[in-house]
Amino acid sequence: MKEDRAPGAGRIPLRLRRRPVPWERQRPTWSEAKPGIIAAALKRAQARPSGNWYVLGGSSAVSAERSLGRSIAGVEVVAWRDAAGVLRAGPGSCPHLGAPLKDSPVRCGTLICHWHGMPFDGRATAGWEPYPAYDDGVLVWVRLDRLGGEPPLERPVVPARPDPARSVTAVYEAVGICEPEDVVANRLDPWHGAWFHPYSFVDLTVVGRPGDSGSAAEQAEDAFAVDVSFKVAGRAVVPVRAVFTAPEPRTVVMHITEGEGHGSVVETHATPMAPDARGRPRTAVVEAVVAASHRRGFALARAAAPALRPLMRAAAARLWRDDLAYAERRWTLRSTGRFPG
Repeated sequence: MKEDRAPGAGRIPLRLRRRPVPWERQRPTWSEAKPGIIAAALKRAQARPSGNWYVLGGSSAVSAERSLGRSIAGVEVVAWRDAAGVLRAGPGSCPHLGAPLKDSPVRCGTLICHWHGMPFDGRATAGWEPYPAYDDGVLVWVRLDRLGGEPPLERPVVPARPDPARSVTAVYEAVGICEPEDVVANRLDPWHGAWFHPYSFVDLTVVGRPGDSGSAAEQAEDAFAVDVSFKVAGRAVVPVRAVFTAPEPRTVVMHITEGEGHGSVVETHATPMAPDARGRPRTAVVEAVVAASHRRGFALARAAAPALRPLMRAAAARLWRDDLAYAERRWTLRSTGRFPG
Protein backbone atom coordinates (compact mmCIF):
# COMPACT_ATOMS: atom_id res chain seq x y z
CA MET A 1 0.00 0.00 0.00
CA LYS A 2 1.02 3.57 -0.47
CA GLU A 3 2.61 5.35 2.45
CA ASP A 4 0.44 8.47 2.08
CA ARG A 5 -0.08 10.37 5.29
CA ALA A 6 -3.66 9.74 6.31
CA PRO A 7 -5.90 12.70 7.05
CA GLY A 8 -7.31 13.55 10.43
CA ALA A 9 -4.10 13.26 12.42
CA GLY A 10 -4.51 16.66 14.12
CA ARG A 11 -5.77 17.42 17.58
CA ILE A 12 -9.13 18.75 16.35
CA PRO A 13 -11.14 16.04 14.54
CA LEU A 14 -13.34 18.34 12.46
CA ARG A 15 -12.15 19.85 9.18
CA LEU A 16 -13.83 22.39 6.91
CA ARG A 17 -13.80 21.52 3.23
CA ARG A 18 -12.56 24.56 1.32
CA ARG A 19 -14.25 23.92 -1.99
CA PRO A 20 -16.95 21.26 -1.72
CA VAL A 21 -17.28 19.42 -5.03
CA PRO A 22 -20.81 18.79 -6.33
CA TRP A 23 -21.75 15.12 -6.41
CA GLU A 24 -21.77 14.92 -10.21
CA ARG A 25 -18.33 16.57 -10.49
CA GLN A 26 -16.41 14.34 -8.09
CA ARG A 27 -13.73 12.07 -9.53
CA PRO A 28 -15.26 8.95 -11.14
CA THR A 29 -14.13 5.66 -9.59
CA TRP A 30 -15.59 3.14 -12.03
CA SER A 31 -12.29 2.53 -13.83
CA GLU A 32 -10.57 1.72 -10.51
CA ALA A 33 -13.39 -0.48 -9.20
CA LYS A 34 -12.44 -3.32 -11.49
CA PRO A 35 -14.88 -6.26 -11.23
CA GLY A 36 -11.95 -8.68 -11.28
CA ILE A 37 -10.37 -7.14 -8.17
CA ILE A 38 -13.63 -7.35 -6.21
CA ALA A 39 -14.36 -10.88 -7.46
CA ALA A 40 -10.86 -12.09 -6.55
CA ALA A 41 -11.09 -10.63 -3.04
CA LEU A 42 -14.50 -12.26 -2.62
CA LYS A 43 -13.16 -15.62 -3.79
CA ARG A 44 -10.29 -15.47 -1.30
CA ALA A 45 -12.72 -14.58 1.50
CA GLN A 46 -14.94 -17.54 0.62
CA ALA A 47 -11.93 -19.86 0.85
CA ARG A 48 -11.11 -18.86 4.43
CA PRO A 49 -12.32 -21.11 7.25
CA SER A 50 -15.38 -20.18 9.27
CA GLY A 51 -15.36 -23.29 11.43
CA ASN A 52 -19.11 -23.56 10.66
CA TRP A 53 -19.95 -20.59 12.92
CA TYR A 54 -22.87 -18.29 12.07
CA VAL A 55 -23.87 -15.01 13.73
CA LEU A 56 -27.30 -15.15 15.36
CA GLY A 57 -27.56 -11.54 16.54
CA GLY A 58 -26.46 -9.12 19.22
CA SER A 59 -25.48 -10.40 22.67
CA SER A 60 -28.05 -8.14 24.29
CA ALA A 61 -30.83 -9.80 22.25
CA VAL A 62 -30.48 -12.89 24.47
CA SER A 63 -31.34 -12.06 28.07
CA ALA A 64 -32.24 -14.06 31.18
CA GLU A 65 -35.93 -13.86 30.23
CA ARG A 66 -35.84 -13.75 26.45
CA SER A 67 -34.74 -16.32 23.88
CA LEU A 68 -33.61 -15.60 20.32
CA GLY A 69 -34.74 -17.64 17.33
CA ARG A 70 -33.50 -17.59 13.77
CA SER A 71 -33.67 -19.85 10.73
CA ILE A 72 -30.16 -20.23 9.33
CA ALA A 73 -30.32 -21.54 5.76
CA GLY A 74 -33.51 -23.35 6.74
CA VAL A 75 -32.15 -24.74 10.02
CA GLU A 76 -34.29 -23.55 12.95
CA VAL A 77 -32.13 -22.40 15.87
CA VAL A 78 -33.07 -21.12 19.32
CA ALA A 79 -30.68 -19.56 21.84
CA TRP A 80 -31.13 -18.53 25.47
CA ARG A 81 -29.15 -18.12 28.70
CA ASP A 82 -29.02 -20.66 31.50
CA ALA A 83 -29.21 -19.81 35.21
CA ALA A 84 -25.52 -18.85 35.20
CA GLY A 85 -25.97 -16.54 32.19
CA VAL A 86 -24.15 -18.93 29.84
CA LEU A 87 -25.37 -18.93 26.24
CA ARG A 88 -27.17 -22.10 25.16
CA ALA A 89 -28.41 -23.05 21.68
CA GLY A 90 -30.04 -25.91 19.86
CA PRO A 91 -32.73 -26.89 17.35
CA GLY A 92 -35.63 -24.45 17.31
CA SER A 93 -38.30 -27.13 17.01
CA CYS A 94 -39.56 -29.02 20.03
CA PRO A 95 -38.95 -32.78 19.57
CA HIS A 96 -42.35 -33.56 21.11
CA LEU A 97 -44.76 -32.10 18.54
CA GLY A 98 -42.67 -29.52 16.71
CA ALA A 99 -43.59 -26.34 18.60
CA PRO A 100 -41.47 -23.28 17.70
CA LEU A 101 -39.18 -22.88 20.71
CA LYS A 102 -38.34 -19.29 19.79
CA ASP A 103 -41.81 -18.38 21.09
CA SER A 104 -41.30 -20.18 24.40
CA PRO A 105 -40.38 -18.45 27.69
CA VAL A 106 -37.23 -18.83 29.77
CA ARG A 107 -37.65 -19.45 33.49
CA CYS A 108 -34.61 -19.63 35.81
CA GLY A 109 -32.34 -20.56 32.89
CA THR A 110 -34.65 -23.25 31.49
CA LEU A 111 -36.40 -22.86 28.15
CA ILE A 112 -39.96 -24.22 28.57
CA CYS A 113 -41.98 -25.24 25.52
CA HIS A 114 -45.21 -23.25 25.58
CA TRP A 115 -47.23 -26.05 23.99
CA HIS A 116 -46.82 -28.79 26.58
CA GLY A 117 -44.17 -27.62 29.04
CA MET A 118 -41.19 -29.69 27.90
CA PRO A 119 -38.09 -28.17 29.61
CA PHE A 120 -34.68 -27.58 28.02
CA ASP A 121 -31.65 -26.74 30.17
CA GLY A 122 -29.10 -26.88 27.33
CA ARG A 123 -28.27 -30.57 27.70
CA ALA A 124 -29.30 -33.31 25.29
CA THR A 125 -32.81 -34.58 26.00
CA ALA A 126 -35.45 -36.68 24.20
CA GLY A 127 -33.63 -36.53 20.87
CA TRP A 128 -32.93 -32.80 21.17
CA GLU A 129 -29.16 -32.18 20.78
CA PRO A 130 -27.58 -28.81 21.65
CA TYR A 131 -25.43 -26.84 19.24
CA PRO A 132 -22.11 -25.25 20.23
CA ALA A 133 -22.73 -21.57 21.02
CA TYR A 134 -20.43 -18.63 21.67
CA ASP A 135 -20.96 -15.16 23.11
CA ASP A 136 -18.10 -12.78 22.26
CA GLY A 137 -19.57 -9.94 24.32
CA VAL A 138 -20.97 -8.11 21.29
CA LEU A 139 -22.51 -10.87 19.17
CA VAL A 140 -23.79 -14.40 19.72
CA TRP A 141 -22.83 -17.24 17.38
CA VAL A 142 -23.94 -20.82 16.79
CA ARG A 143 -21.96 -23.64 15.16
CA LEU A 144 -23.82 -25.76 12.64
CA ASP A 145 -21.43 -28.45 11.44
CA ARG A 146 -23.84 -30.25 9.11
CA LEU A 147 -24.74 -27.00 7.39
CA GLY A 148 -21.23 -25.57 7.15
CA GLY A 149 -19.51 -28.79 6.15
CA GLU A 150 -16.05 -27.52 7.19
CA PRO A 151 -13.69 -28.81 9.84
CA PRO A 152 -15.12 -27.24 13.02
CA LEU A 153 -13.31 -24.56 15.00
CA GLU A 154 -13.61 -24.33 18.79
CA ARG A 155 -14.45 -20.62 18.51
CA PRO A 156 -15.65 -18.34 15.69
CA VAL A 157 -13.25 -16.01 13.90
CA VAL A 158 -13.83 -12.86 15.95
CA PRO A 159 -12.04 -9.69 14.75
CA ALA A 160 -9.86 -7.63 17.07
CA ARG A 161 -11.92 -4.96 18.82
CA PRO A 162 -11.36 -2.01 21.14
CA ASP A 163 -11.56 -2.59 24.89
CA PRO A 164 -15.29 -2.93 25.70
CA ALA A 165 -14.81 -0.79 28.82
CA ARG A 166 -13.53 2.05 26.62
CA SER A 167 -15.96 1.84 23.71
CA VAL A 168 -19.60 2.22 22.72
CA THR A 169 -21.28 -0.64 20.86
CA ALA A 170 -24.43 -0.80 18.75
CA VAL A 171 -25.79 -3.69 16.69
CA TYR A 172 -28.03 -3.20 13.66
CA GLU A 173 -29.90 -5.93 11.76
CA ALA A 174 -31.58 -5.98 8.36
CA VAL A 175 -32.72 -8.64 5.89
CA GLY A 176 -32.28 -8.64 2.12
CA ILE A 177 -33.25 -10.83 -0.84
CA CYS A 178 -29.75 -12.00 -1.71
CA GLU A 179 -27.03 -14.39 -0.61
CA PRO A 180 -24.20 -13.73 1.86
CA GLU A 181 -21.68 -13.34 -0.95
CA ASP A 182 -23.64 -10.38 -2.32
CA VAL A 183 -23.39 -8.59 1.03
CA VAL A 184 -19.67 -9.36 1.27
CA ALA A 185 -19.09 -8.18 -2.30
CA ASN A 186 -20.76 -4.88 -1.45
CA ARG A 187 -18.37 -4.31 1.44
CA LEU A 188 -15.37 -5.31 -0.69
CA ASP A 189 -16.20 -2.47 -3.09
CA PRO A 190 -14.94 0.62 -1.23
CA TRP A 191 -15.06 2.71 -4.41
CA HIS A 192 -18.83 3.16 -4.27
CA GLY A 193 -18.87 5.04 -0.96
CA ALA A 194 -18.90 8.72 -1.97
CA TRP A 195 -21.05 8.08 -5.07
CA PHE A 196 -23.68 5.85 -3.49
CA HIS A 197 -23.70 7.41 0.01
CA PRO A 198 -23.02 11.13 -0.56
CA TYR A 199 -24.98 12.01 2.59
CA SER A 200 -22.30 10.24 4.68
CA PHE A 201 -19.00 10.14 2.76
CA VAL A 202 -16.95 12.60 0.68
CA ASP A 203 -13.42 12.89 -0.69
CA LEU A 204 -12.94 9.12 -0.90
CA THR A 205 -9.72 7.71 -2.30
CA VAL A 206 -8.70 4.06 -2.27
CA VAL A 207 -5.01 4.25 -1.34
CA GLY A 208 -4.32 0.53 -1.07
CA ARG A 209 -5.79 -2.69 -2.40
CA PRO A 210 -4.86 -6.38 -2.42
CA GLY A 211 -1.79 -6.91 -4.57
CA ASP A 212 -0.37 -3.41 -4.12
CA SER A 213 3.18 -3.09 -2.84
CA GLY A 214 3.39 -2.85 0.93
CA SER A 215 4.60 -4.57 4.07
CA ALA A 216 4.27 -8.31 4.55
CA ALA A 217 1.56 -7.67 7.15
CA GLU A 218 -0.45 -5.54 4.73
CA GLN A 219 -0.11 -8.19 2.04
CA ALA A 220 -1.23 -10.91 4.47
CA GLU A 221 -4.31 -8.90 5.47
CA ASP A 222 -5.57 -8.84 1.88
CA ALA A 223 -6.84 -5.36 2.66
CA PHE A 224 -8.43 -2.35 0.99
CA ALA A 225 -7.27 0.95 2.54
CA VAL A 226 -9.36 4.07 2.07
CA ASP A 227 -8.91 7.74 2.92
CA VAL A 228 -12.38 9.21 3.37
CA SER A 229 -14.20 11.97 5.21
CA PHE A 230 -17.38 11.40 7.19
CA LYS A 231 -19.85 14.24 6.75
CA VAL A 232 -20.98 15.96 9.94
CA ALA A 233 -22.86 19.10 8.86
CA GLY A 234 -22.42 21.56 6.02
CA ARG A 235 -18.71 21.76 5.18
CA ALA A 236 -17.64 20.08 8.41
CA VAL A 237 -16.14 16.60 7.96
CA VAL A 238 -14.05 14.10 9.92
CA PRO A 239 -11.26 12.58 7.78
CA VAL A 240 -9.99 9.07 8.58
CA ARG A 241 -8.20 6.13 7.08
CA ALA A 242 -10.24 2.92 7.04
CA VAL A 243 -9.01 -0.58 6.21
CA PHE A 244 -11.38 -3.31 5.02
CA THR A 245 -10.61 -7.01 5.45
CA ALA A 246 -12.60 -10.26 5.19
CA PRO A 247 -11.39 -12.65 7.92
CA GLU A 248 -13.90 -15.37 7.00
CA PRO A 249 -16.48 -16.06 4.26
CA ARG A 250 -19.43 -14.18 5.78
CA THR A 251 -17.67 -11.27 7.50
CA VAL A 252 -16.12 -7.97 6.41
CA VAL A 253 -14.44 -5.74 8.97
CA MET A 254 -13.64 -2.04 8.69
CA HIS A 255 -10.95 -0.80 11.08
CA ILE A 256 -10.28 2.92 11.55
CA THR A 257 -6.48 2.88 11.54
CA GLU A 258 -5.74 6.62 11.51
CA GLY A 259 -7.63 9.77 12.37
CA GLU A 260 -10.54 10.33 14.75
CA GLY A 261 -11.87 7.14 16.28
CA HIS A 262 -8.60 5.28 15.77
CA GLY A 263 -9.19 1.63 16.67
CA SER A 264 -12.95 1.73 16.07
CA VAL A 265 -14.43 -1.22 14.23
CA VAL A 266 -17.46 -1.85 12.03
CA GLU A 267 -18.15 -5.57 11.53
CA THR A 268 -20.59 -6.68 8.86
CA HIS A 269 -21.77 -10.28 9.19
CA ALA A 270 -23.98 -12.00 6.60
CA THR A 271 -26.06 -14.95 7.79
CA PRO A 272 -28.12 -17.00 5.30
CA MET A 273 -31.77 -17.42 6.25
CA ALA A 274 -34.64 -19.55 5.02
CA PRO A 275 -35.89 -18.63 1.51
CA ASP A 276 -38.92 -16.39 1.16
CA ALA A 277 -42.33 -17.58 -0.06
CA ARG A 278 -41.14 -17.30 -3.68
CA GLY A 279 -38.05 -19.41 -3.05
CA ARG A 280 -35.65 -16.48 -3.19
CA PRO A 281 -32.65 -16.50 -0.82
CA ARG A 282 -32.68 -14.20 2.18
CA THR A 283 -29.68 -12.97 4.13
CA ALA A 284 -29.58 -11.30 7.53
CA VAL A 285 -27.07 -8.48 7.82
CA VAL A 286 -25.88 -8.15 11.41
CA GLU A 287 -23.61 -5.13 11.75
CA ALA A 288 -21.75 -4.33 14.95
CA VAL A 289 -20.29 -0.86 15.40
CA VAL A 290 -17.69 -0.67 18.17
CA ALA A 291 -16.71 2.98 18.52
CA ALA A 292 -13.68 4.15 20.48
CA SER A 293 -11.66 7.33 20.88
CA HIS A 294 -8.51 8.44 22.68
CA ARG A 295 -10.11 11.77 23.60
CA ARG A 296 -10.96 12.45 27.23
CA GLY A 297 -14.42 13.65 26.31
CA PHE A 298 -15.29 10.20 24.97
CA ALA A 299 -16.07 9.17 28.55
CA LEU A 300 -19.17 11.32 28.23
CA ALA A 301 -20.14 9.41 25.08
CA ARG A 302 -19.81 6.13 26.96
CA ALA A 303 -21.99 7.48 29.75
CA ALA A 304 -24.59 8.49 27.14
CA ALA A 305 -24.41 5.13 25.34
CA PRO A 306 -28.12 4.27 25.86
CA ALA A 307 -29.06 7.48 24.03
CA LEU A 308 -26.34 7.09 21.40
CA ARG A 309 -27.16 3.54 20.33
CA PRO A 310 -30.45 4.42 18.58
CA LEU A 311 -28.61 7.14 16.66
CA MET A 312 -25.85 4.70 15.68
CA ARG A 313 -28.41 2.16 14.52
CA ALA A 314 -30.28 4.85 12.55
CA ALA A 315 -27.06 5.81 10.73
CA ALA A 316 -26.42 2.14 9.89
CA ALA A 317 -30.01 1.73 8.70
CA ARG A 318 -29.66 4.63 6.25
CA LEU A 319 -26.50 3.14 4.74
CA TRP A 320 -27.95 -0.37 4.54
CA ARG A 321 -31.10 0.89 2.84
CA ASP A 322 -28.82 1.60 -0.12
CA ASP A 323 -26.31 -1.22 0.34
CA LEU A 324 -29.01 -3.90 0.48
CA ALA A 325 -30.37 -2.51 -2.78
CA TYR A 326 -26.84 -2.99 -4.19
CA ALA A 327 -26.65 -6.57 -2.83
CA GLU A 328 -30.16 -7.46 -4.00
CA ARG A 329 -29.47 -6.09 -7.48
CA ARG A 330 -26.25 -8.09 -7.64
CA TRP A 331 -28.12 -11.29 -6.73
CA THR A 332 -30.83 -10.58 -9.32
CA LEU A 333 -28.23 -10.15 -12.05
CA ARG A 334 -26.29 -13.24 -10.96
CA SER A 335 -29.41 -15.41 -10.76
CA THR A 336 -30.52 -14.43 -14.26
CA GLY A 337 -27.08 -14.74 -15.85
CA ARG A 338 -26.79 -10.99 -16.49
CA PHE A 339 -24.05 -10.11 -14.03
CA PRO A 340 -21.09 -8.43 -15.83
CA GLY A 341 -17.79 -10.25 -15.98
